[in-house]
Amino acid sequence: MLKGLLLKFLLWAQELKLTFLVWTREYSESICQEAENVQMSLNPKRSPEEAAKMPEESSPRRTPQNAPYEGLPHLVNADGQYLFCRYWKPKGMPRALVFISHGAGEHCGRYDDLAQMLTELDLLVFAHDHVGHGQSEGERMIVSDFHVFVRDVFQHVDLMQKDYPGLPIFLLGHSMGGAIAILTASEKPNSFSGMVLISPLVVASPESATTFKESLQDLKGILHSVTAKAAHWSPYIIWVLAAKVLNLVLPNLSLGSIDSNVISRNKTEVDSYNSDPLICHTGLKVCFGIQLLNAVSRVERALPRLTLPILLLQGSADKLCDSKGAYVLMEAAKSQDKTLKIYEGAYHVLHKELPEVTSSVFHEIKMWFSQRIASGGATSNP
Repeated sequence: MLKGLLLKFLLWAQELKLTFLVWTREYSESICQEAENVQMSLNPKRSPEEAAKMPEESSPRRTPQNAPYEGLPHLVNADGQYLFCRYWKPKGMPRALVFISHGAGEHCGRYDDLAQMLTELDLLVFAHDHVGHGQSEGERMIVSDFHVFVRDVFQHVDLMQKDYPGLPIFLLGHSMGGAIAILTASEKPNSFSGMVLISPLVVASPESATTFKESLQDLKGILHSVTAKAAHWSPYIIWVLAAKVLNLVLPNLSLGSIDSNVISRNKTEVDSYNSDPLICHTGLKVCFGIQLLNAVSRVERALPRLTLPILLLQGSADKLCDSKGAYVLMEAAKSQDKTLKIYEGAYHVLHKELPEVTSSVFHEIKMWFSQRIASGGATSNP
């Protein structure tokens, strides 16, 4: 009998415990919901246009370098993040607008020389540091989805169109910024009058992307040993699979920093890159690498939708963005006006290469813009 009473007591205690846990969970959920409702009432979700016009907070927001955004040119994106902006205005009335999209890990200030040259053609050049880059907010080189970069470009373009209605708009993108420009142009093909691409990210190259290759080698070996079919898979498929497995278990694992020696053959430019405090030197994380892989897939699907004039400049010895991508783009794009120039032996950052290469790159870009504007290719956008 004592044993029976003890058993009933234990069962009652267990039921009481479960009841308490259920009540606690429901109460906690109720409290969390109330808190969320209060938060939403204080910070309602805003459209990109509303976010851009948000008033400054009483406690000034600061750049990652601890400089107050107040007084700095910036916009506020749809996620409420502050993006540092730059504007290069011509002396006369602008004839067109040019948005510059920088590459991974860097910032738009590195395009000052190129932008200054374009202002000589009476072009108004504008840019911003992408989320997680330069003087913009966001964890360094991390983005929730690659399309955030594209969305922010559209927001900035829309703001400039309101200030300069009727002017044609061009895109200029380098490396990852090239992928952003391609996706932007393909999403609204009638909104842009032309696009210049410098070593754009078009295809993934596990053979040249040493940052990924070395870090994923061990995991690839494991996949080979445990998957019978792996022996019949291409190196690219194994490489992508390894990256996705790592993203599930170690998304913040650093795959190592970019080898600055492969960005340019110009040692002065390499030294400048290494000493630039606004460049992210901490290394590429797995989760960001996955976003780049996602971008490559999206770019591949977007290429046939490109119909605008294109100038593509590519180094044959580029170890960061495979030069094969240039040929893929030229073949897939439906543009009737498309030009490709290959620089033999040149590395990745053509606008900061050996003097003879950089001089040619600036000349090609200047002539391309001059001809498109003079021929009437820069017409008003809808």
